[in-house]
Amino acid sequence: MKLGLFYEHQLPRPWKDGSEQDLFCNALEQIGLADRLGFDHVWQVEHHFLEEYSHSSAPEVFLGAVSQRTKNIRLGHGVCLSPPNYNHPARVAERLATLDVISGGRVDWGTGESASLIEMHGFGIEPEAKSDMWREGVEQTANMMTMQPYPGYDGQFFKMPARNVVPKPVQKPHPPIWMACSRRESILRAARHGLGALVFGFVEASQAKVWRDEYYNIIKSEECVPIGHSVNANIAALNGMMVHDDAEEAMRRGLDGFRFFGYSIAHYAVYGEHRPGRTDLWRRFQTIKADMKDTPGSGSIGRPQSVREHLMEYADIGIDQMIFIQQCGMNKHEHICEALELFATEVMPALKEKEDRRVRRKEEELAPYVERALARKLRRPELSESDIPSVEAIGVVLERRTGKDYASAGGAYADPTRGGAIPMVSREAFIRSAKGEL
Repeated sequence: MKLGLFYEHQLPRPWKDGSEQDLFCNALEQIGLADRLGFDHVWQVEHHFLEEYSHSSAPEVFLGAVSQRTKNIRLGHGVCLSPPNYNHPARVAERLATLDVISGGRVDWGTGESASLIEMHGFGIEPEAKSDMWREGVEQTANMMTMQPYPGYDGQFFKMPARNVVPKPVQKPHPPIWMACSRRESILRAARHGLGALVFGFVEASQAKVWRDEYYNIIKSEECVPIGHSVNANIAALNGMMVHDDAEEAMRRGLDGFRFFGYSIAHYAVYGEHRPGRTDLWRRFQTIKADMKDTPGSGSIGRPQSVREHLMEYADIGIDQMIFIQQCGMNKHEHICEALELFATEVMPALKEKEDRRVRRKEEELAPYVERALARKLRRPELSESDIPSVEAIGVVLERRTGKDYASAGGAYADPTRGGAIPMVSREAFIRSAKGEL
């Protein structure tokens, strides 16, 4: 089973100058340690306006920093919000490809819609439209990373003329695509689209097995029609994690933070009302945390032996990756680092044993199903040479609109004051150079 880490950048109140800087710097240090210890993935969310719960509004910037501090760990957008109102599909393609280039091909592309009105309404999105927006954004971003040029699009939620979106990613045809899932229905939808399922919900191994089996049954069926240009057949689950040789100390270090994670979700997505800049989630949480008796997903908080046995249940039923939440609530940086090191020594070896062999067997088994799924995909045709448009420079357009001739300024720019400090070619020489391609 692969092993991942999950970061929300949680920052409970009270805040002081430097709190966010410390939070981000500590996370970079933790991920650097995880890379050296042999963890496989790090997942960084994208959220907006979710005070205390998630200060991770620009994951591509943070993951760029991670890429230069690590060598092996895969860099996951967990998730990049895909409706075009959040992120224009071309900007997603550009950022993902750039991150893939500078990381040496280590990007995993997690996709999602978001689940809170405070985010959706902040970007002019209504809940009823977000799934269709997600589909349009993901499908066209994948096309942009694979087509030269991208033929353009006139859709329901965004329009774009033909352009060649650069750079292109190292991983071909594009980084593996995942979809955020919280319910059985969304897990099955991920399988129908040929996407990895990031199950952001806490379930016991017995329930996870049911979902896992249903997911792979669809992957192997005619229902699977990839939304991208590859099939990423993987299912990942989520656990809180804090390991210590003393079980009570592990609980003391990790359980409150994990409970706050659940409380914050309830506040923003289910029960709460939020006053921006005023609501104090941590203070509210303190008044009811003793009432949170049930803590599903906390089986990886405890002694190494019990955590190992707990996780082996998921490995044995075929969960491909377990993702751990550590940085939550007021969990301390030093405790997180200590837990990572103890986990790597006492828990990781059993989960890593024979993992390469398992992955090879799985890929061999799924290869014919993946081939048939990709054959079912309807692909956009490439533009013919005659249909690739020529896009005029702004100077040419403005000259035509104004009726002015700026040739004497030494270039095609409409603004003659631009030429002084820019070594532009003369118009005559420029026209001669372009004749061969017209």
